[in-house]
Amino acid sequence: MPQAISLGDVKHNMPGRGEATTSANGLAASTHTSDHTENIVGGKKDSSVESFLKSVYDLAVKEGWEKAQDRNELVVKFKSPEELRKVLNIEVEDCPASHSDLLQDLKDVFTYSVKTGNPHFFNQLYAGIDPYGFAGQIVTDVLNTSIYTYEVAPVFVLIEQYLLKQFCEMVGYPDGTGTFPPGGSYCNMLGMNLARFHKFPDIKNKGLFSLPRMVAFASCGSHYSNKKNATLLGLGLDSLISVNTTSNGKMDPVDLEKRVLEAQEQGSVPFLVVATAGTTVLGAYDPLNQIADICEKYEMWMHVDGAWGGGALFSEKHRHLMDGLHRSDSVSLNPHKMLMAPLQCCMFVTKHPNTMKNCHTLHVPYLFQQDKTLYDASYDVGSKVLQCGRKVDAFKFWLMWKAHGRLGLSDRVEKAFENSRFLIDILQKTEGFKLVTDPECTNVCFWYLPKIMRDTDWNLRDEKFCRKLASVAPQIKERMTKKGSMLVGYQPVGNLPNFFRMVVINDKVTREDMEFVVQEIDLLGSDL
Repeated sequence: MPQAISLGDVKHNMPGRGEATTSANGLAASTHTSDHTENIVGGKKDSSVESFLKSVYDLAVKEGWEKAQDRNELVVKFKSPEELRKVLNIEVEDCPASHSDLLQDLKDVFTYSVKTGNPHFFNQLYAGIDPYGFAGQIVTDVLNTSIYTYEVAPVFVLIEQYLLKQFCEMVGYPDGTGTFPPGGSYCNMLGMNLARFHKFPDIKNKGLFSLPRMVAFASCGSHYSNKKNATLLGLGLDSLISVNTTSNGKMDPVDLEKRVLEAQEQGSVPFLVVATAGTTVLGAYDPLNQIADICEKYEMWMHVDGAWGGGALFSEKHRHLMDGLHRSDSVSLNPHKMLMAPLQCCMFVTKHPNTMKNCHTLHVPYLFQQDKTLYDASYDVGSKVLQCGRKVDAFKFWLMWKAHGRLGLSDRVEKAFENSRFLIDILQKTEGFKLVTDPECTNVCFWYLPKIMRDTDWNLRDEKFCRKLASVAPQIKERMTKKGSMLVGYQPVGNLPNFFRMVVINDKVTREDMEFVVQEIDLLGSDL
């Protein structure tokens, strides 16, 4: 294997960046060819491209794997957009850049990017780095194929089908089918689209014009993608009816049935309920069995958005949170969240394979030929999905699962739950911290009160008190981001003022890290 290119000692056979030679006719001529095909490394003639790729890999391992997981390193070296534009060489030019310049650009990318693998990154519903997922992503990227037909992705089609079958069995869909779509929002759109087709199959040919007004239901704590999907599919925001939640963020089945009856009285046709297994902010698991009772009673499709909390299925200890899942019609899971697969990695399955096939399949003779002689055309999995070109996301999850085993993935999930419970215990014992709710999942939501506010009566009905409380989290977030010590998100919910949302995922996180979070927030905010 060629030696790696050093950032400082590469000898170039081309002009500097942006330079060009002049040809005999006076026109600018590029001399980039020799630099990008051959290079002198260690006195030997070698392939410049191979050496460059090895250098990129070494840099990725050092900066993106080793340093990114070091809790003593900064989570982020923050600069404003204006400052960052000045230090990055973003411009592309007519002449090719040298490999040493490209490596410096890549080093800058690592320097100023957020280190989501750092044990002190708690900002989003993803975190950490899985080495086998990373390895799997390298393989699929270098093979660079689309997973729509068996003839161009034979290995990956078989692996994807296997994983979907495994997930269907976990969910309770013995005859189910599915796909790996690009994101949880897309999964929810698939659920909504299949639900509508299941209710009114003629929509595929006739469209919305000849159909009655259709309405769907989702809790006020559900993901915002449901609203976007309602507009995308031509239903409109008014056709997605918000259902109240209980104090801990769960969908209220009583309110759901009430709103279904109201919709029917108004002449609308209820066709879908989107339940959530692990809401984005509070981490609530909707009562699936009770929702399923209502869906069966009123003949509605039940889609479960398990993008975040669906990872609990891998744990015997916590899978009870999703009791009743087998009664749903479709479900999604994002392994790139609780299971720590590299972004992005999402699964959508349904217990109605014919519905998915009939809804999405078209006659496309240039791609999905039905008279192929080498294999059964059913292996051309792209015919049953909306996309044409589709990235291979199943392989990295398969390699992860194979490397860790189901028990290893279960341990990862259970450690996240254990760390979150430990954090809750600390918060309850530490002055100045107050839980928003007792969470079911691993998102822990809490308020922080600076010393000056601790003698004030706790009253969320007091407008002045709420304004002060709402200002605390943004100020602390600014300080922690500039310091780079950690990243924790914040937001309001309903009438509740801003609070912190800790998302515990990374299996490198320890109890000491949980203690650090509490101490750091107090250090950053005690003088406010």
